[in-house]
Amino acid sequence: MMEIALYVGAAVIPAIFLMRYVYTQDSPEDREPPALLWRLALSGVYAALVAMVLEWIEDGLIIPAFHIQDKMTLLIVQMLFVGLTEEGCKLYFLKKRTWNNINFNYTYDGMMYSVFVSLGFAAFENILYVFNYGLSVAFSRAIFAIPAHFGFSVIMGIMYARAKFCDSRGDGVGKTANMLLGYILAVAMHAFYDTTASMNSNMGTGVFLIFVVIMYFVIYRLIKHEARTDRPIYY
Repeated sequence: MMEIALYVGAAVIPAIFLMRYVYTQDSPEDREPPALLWRLALSGVYAALVAMVLEWIEDGLIIPAFHIQDKMTLLIVQMLFVGLTEEGCKLYFLKKRTWNNINFNYTYDGMMYSVFVSLGFAAFENILYVFNYGLSVAFSRAIFAIPAHFGFSVIMGIMYARAKFCDSRGDGVGKTANMLLGYILAVAMHAFYDTTASMNSNMGTGVFLIFVVIMYFVIYRLIKHEARTDRPIYY
């Protein structure tokens, strides 16, 4: 029992730490209900389960249909499908759970909601990795995989909030453009992260580390900016 608790703790504590960080950056006067945020984290688990099924189908049926022979091309295609699938599942559950929620009344909320869904996804994925490969992977995933999902979700969440802001003002084009852009950016970052992380070369490792450092810096600045410029979605 203690071993199971240790494994689960090692897998989920990094995600909880980042959830708490984003939560505390919100205005104390308009903090989101904890019950809603934990439901969103649970929605991230559902998104991970759906993504696992879709990725199994992609790996077994869709990608082989392309008959790709070049290993690098195959890797890029595989990682692109992973990004499309995982970010798509996150966005689906994010929108399903929050778009019409009465608590979604400030722009910072959209980013926070996205983070909680994504970190719920990442924590569940992390539990599977730790139980399959042991505690030896916990540290590397704590400093790379969990924050990576966090970074993708911040970008998607910012654009998701912009989409809601446009929708509240009857701007359908702005709503669609922001929603789509947030998804595309999250997919692109996810695919690039996975591709460079999977390259078995010094150049790939170097590009991966540079990308991660830049992403962490940019994401930190964006969170501070969104908290500072938070505004009501409705008049």
